[in-house]
Amino acid sequence: MIFRRILPLIALLLGVAACTLPSNPPQTAAAAAGQGTTQAGVPTLPREIEREVGAVYADAALQAYVDGVGQKLLAQSDIAGSYRFVVLDLPVANAHAMANYVFVTRGLLASLADEAELAAALGHELGHLSQHHAAQRARARQGVLDAAVEAAVVTGSVTVGRSVARDGLLALRRYSREQELEADRIGLSLLVRAGYRGDAMASLIDKLRRESQLELQLMGEAPDSVDRRSATSTHPAPLERRTALEGIPEATAPGATNRTAYLAAVDGMSVDDAPEEGFVRENKFLHPLLKLGFEAPRDFRLFNDQDGVLGVGRDHSLLFFSCTKEPMPGSLAEWMRNKLKPTPTDVQSAEIGGAEAAIGARPRGSDTGVGQVRYVMVRHGDQVCYFNLLSEGPDRDRRIDVLVAAARTFRTLSDAEAAALKPYRLRVISPEGVSAAQLARRLPYGDFRMERLLVLNGVDSVAELSRLPEVKLIEP
Repeated sequence: MIFRRILPLIALLLGVAACTLPSNPPQTAAAAAGQGTTQAGVPTLPREIEREVGAVYADAALQAYVDGVGQKLLAQSDIAGSYRFVVLDLPVANAHAMANYVFVTRGLLASLADEAELAAALGHELGHLSQHHAAQRARARQGVLDAAVEAAVVTGSVTVGRSVARDGLLALRRYSREQELEADRIGLSLLVRAGYRGDAMASLIDKLRRESQLELQLMGEAPDSVDRRSATSTHPAPLERRTALEGIPEATAPGATNRTAYLAAVDGMSVDDAPEEGFVRENKFLHPLLKLGFEAPRDFRLFNDQDGVLGVGRDHSLLFFSCTKEPMPGSLAEWMRNKLKPTPTDVQSAEIGGAEAAIGARPRGSDTGVGQVRYVMVRHGDQVCYFNLLSEGPDRDRRIDVLVAAARTFRTLSDAEAAALKPYRLRVISPEGVSAAQLARRLPYGDFRMERLLVLNGVDSVAELSRLPEVKLIEP
């Protein structure tokens, strides 16, 4: 997932910019009441778990379908206790387990070709549960930290303690990779015992690899870097996972795909951010509930999360946007001068989109190696929205002006604009009589349309796409 790979950039940007205002993302009525959802037939999560994993997708039929596949696999395992298999309302591709739940996201479901691949993803998570991997990692991590503290105390050297911690955490990452491969093997056994095709685990890995390659292309990076894992990586590279499956007899076992049932279950599913989080449309961010929007530079990719919006430029310039309901009496310029540390320089009062705003710069020399940093704050109703902007490299002076200009595009959406914003949805159609080029043109994106179409359908070529009896599309 590209967003997970760039989370360190958010930390860098926030640490550099220091304008770390607490954000207050809008809540659904159900979340405010402590419920996962109010729709009948949709699982309700305990409040503490929902805060950790996010909201449940409010589609009772899809939830029941995914839970049915999971229960079928669970019956083949030796895991004691009761578990629910739940779809999260998130567009990123992910699956994980917590407490008595196994979670998959809408983003993962959109990537899969059939029920067998869903079974492979759920089986992988059951593999982790069966071997108690989470508990093992927690104990191992605590052991590393205890050893580091003891080394520092015995030697009287913090440096020695840090060295022990570094080496131990690197070993823990290698340990995690072994757990991932073990979960693949166990998941493969479960899905075959449940009657599914054995090569679904390999094809699942292939699909996730294609998605990662496309994400790298969108960021202007080399697609083949997805197959290079570093010593600090906690997961094996996709090709390493594929190679580990070779020679296992179950990996080629025949079995059911249940493709028709799967595609019927996901047809019409949202593949977008939830309206409560706002929508990314190319280089624009538009929020239908807060009725606000802005436009990033054309070379930026925007990534939306409940804490804010991260923008990453081709030159690795960064933009972070969020809003807060923290009271800020008086002028924003005075608040910026008195509250931000280190105190910004060249603080100016401004007007953006007809609203009060303030713009300031981070003092030069306050951080070694840091380029140009700007803070932009804008009042929006009872909230204050803010941009943290960072540009490094030889072109940083010009680029920071471009980023400030992007922040100045912040505006309030009209009621009609907000009402017209709807999530993109997955559609399953027959491709008969329609060319691949025509299908690609229907995608609501400005670039990489054919590449997106092929990845969405899990194929490498137009010829493979043309042989599919049904094709997945994304439509407004």
